[in-house]
Amino acid sequence: MAQRYIRVQDLQGRIYYGLLQLNQNVQVLDAPPWLQGQPIDLELEPDRYQVLAPCAPSKIVAVGKNYVAHAAEMGTDVPKEPLLFLKPSTAIIPTASTIFYPPQSQRVDYEGELALVIGDRTSCCTPEQAHNKIWGYTIANDVTARDLQQKDSQWTRAKGFDTFCPLGPWIVRELNAGATLQTFLNDNPEPVQSTSIEKMVFSPDFLVAYISQIMTLLPGDVVLTGTPSGVGALQIGDRIRVEIEGIGRLENTVVASRPTAIS
Repeated sequence: MAQRYIRVQDLQGRIYYGLLQLNQNVQVLDAPPWLQGQPIDLELEPDRYQVLAPCAPSKIVAVGKNYVAHAAEMGTDVPKEPLLFLKPSTAIIPTASTIFYPPQSQRVDYEGELALVIGDRTSCCTPEQAHNKIWGYTIANDVTARDLQQKDSQWTRAKGFDTFCPLGPWIVRELNAGATLQTFLNDNPEPVQSTSIEKMVFSPDFLVAYISQIMTLLPGDVVLTGTPSGVGALQIGDRIRVEIEGIGRLENTVVASRPTAIS
């Protein structure tokens, strides 16, 4: 099994990066692994930590319509160049956390995706150089308020709600280029999304190089590589699970929007 790099919070609220062991203990590192973090003399047992999203990026750069079949189901052609948008880091939640259904929307969709984690400062690189800038791989769900996406002239509101970027559960360093991505809804054994990631229009290396010509990517930043066909609506109470062969599974539950704070 590939090494699984995880980010956790202990019972005292301290946040650590670490290596997840087969017994579910976490071997703590002294720094994020892409900053050459090394094991220290601290190991957390499963009842002593809570799993967080595996990184805390300065930004999330996402790519739209990067699978031919998904572009078709959206009623458009594949863009001639990568279609980029940003999601705020405040949208990130870990596996087993809840997605809040915003009252502004009547149609919220799941979008299972492969996520890239950047390991080095990256600016104006080539695809060949970009390969070494990708530190690892994890799973994302680019949750989208579809009705607001269609209504607005840009996608910030539709993609940017709190909890709209489940990420995790951990990071692996290597991934088979033909790994299968599947999304499952509730107890249905048949996936609602299922494809090989090699069917992307623009490869991970190309995407990182392309983005780096526009903005500098920093260590720990995340790139979402696009969703395959089969996107669909979520309802309050649904459980949505995204699996990528060689990584694991990211599972979240949809709940009603958080109550408004009383001042």
